[in-house]
Amino acid sequence: QVQLVESGGGLVQPGDSLRLSCAASGFTLDDYAIGWFRQAPGKEREGVSCIRSSDGTSFHTDSVKGRFTISRDNAKNTIYLQMNSLKPEDTAVYYCAASIYNPWGSSCFRHIAYDYWGQGTQVTVSS
Repeated sequence: QVQLVESGGGLVQPGDSLRLSCAASGFTLDDYAIGWFRQAPGKEREGVSCIRSSDGTSFHTDSVKGRFTISRDNAKNTIYLQMNSLKPEDTAVYYCAASIYNPWGSSCFRHIAYDYWGQGTQVTVSS
């Protein structure tokens, strides 16, 4: 059974850091690109960061460049999203997703590219 389980969310203050984890099971993580998406109340789900399977190339949406880092540990079947210098506008439910299509560039921020999704973890940035 394919499963993605996010963890690591929580309530933090502006400027703080969080590391989200996405534990994968039921499939070979090496073969899949992984994306992190987020959805704030009343807003559409947006792509945040993604990392390709073949070469580990990563992409980040403009609003998080320089603050977020995505990484993968295939041996542990886990993907991480390190989030630094958090802002209130980063508040959202964060989802990880897996894609066999290994999208490139802005394509990795398209929901349709992804086959499997986690249930999400809440991140709240507030003073």
